[in-house]
Amino acid sequence: MTRPTRTDVAKSDSRYGNVPSVTRGFARGTDVLKQYFPDLAVSKQKLRRADAIACVRMKRQEASQNLGFPSRPFVFCGLPVKRPQMGQVMHERRNGHFLLQVTGHPSYGLPWGQDRLVPLFLATLAIRQQSRMIRFRSAAEMLDTFGMQQGGTQYRRLVAAFQRIFGATIFFGTDTQRQKAMVVHQARFSFMSEARIWYSRHADQETLPREFQNEIVLSDEFFREILAHPIPTDMEAAKALSCSPAALDLFTWLSYRCFVAKGRERVPLFGESGLVSQLGSADYSRPRKFRERLEGWLNLVRSMWPECPASIDSNGTGLYVDRANAVLPNGVNHGPE
Repeated sequence: MTRPTRTDVAKSDSRYGNVPSVTRGFARGTDVLKQYFPDLAVSKQKLRRADAIACVRMKRQEASQNLGFPSRPFVFCGLPVKRPQMGQVMHERRNGHFLLQVTGHPSYGLPWGQDRLVPLFLATLAIRQQSRMIRFRSAAEMLDTFGMQQGGTQYRRLVAAFQRIFGATIFFGTDTQRQKAMVVHQARFSFMSEARIWYSRHADQETLPREFQNEIVLSDEFFREILAHPIPTDMEAAKALSCSPAALDLFTWLSYRCFVAKGRERVPLFGESGLVSQLGSADYSRPRKFRERLEGWLNLVRSMWPECPASIDSNGTGLYVDRANAVLPNGVNHGPE
């Protein structure tokens, strides 16, 4: 007995008889599932992610990616993925000779989780507007940029995220050994020096009058860091991964790491220079647990970037990377300013 093909299955069950072929055009995954599989229980979050992943792949195929620009310190080293413990105000990550230390405000705490979307949003606007003072019309614009639902809960989370980001102090340094001397480059800075953000309580009020536009003045150090080291990423991918901070960290890290790779290279998973010390993921007591999580994050990355050459080695202690482009060199869309 031969195994039925997808076509055979569709024809053998009347429920599938009218399901449109995917070769005839694009349809929202949410609409298709609800119409033809009403009994299938899939969370709204997973359905939104499926739609976002389809959008990422379609724009990649059409060479119309929307560019964003994460700042270099948070490409090399991630912010905390999970909520830090009560009273913890210091976060440290190391990537080779790069060191990142983030000190949280005593009242607001450390930035964590989806808070990492705020510096990505700010750095992207700074590159597009080429100014320390960046403007955007509504707080809802950021929620829409990353596919986040608009409502009271999300607005409150956004307010708290800006407070944690505004109150944090960043230390980012490098130390390299040259032939005759150690060269040390260090910078301590805040993200913003001034912020005026209006949060409308009315969901239908998408924009505010010009005199009430949101204005944020980036610190001079943060702005110069962004301009000196612009690292492009796919904003649609960031949107798809906005609810998975660790996978988002891995995607931006791999985008850069594969771009600069000279060929197939191996990155250790553990130790001071290991990947576990670079990402913002929590400390893992067992290596096996980190490998399981890493494989899950890689699967998410591959769902949007099928050509991603990253893979865990056979003994589970390293990650192979190779030269590749997550952001295509031509046909990118810089998006609205």
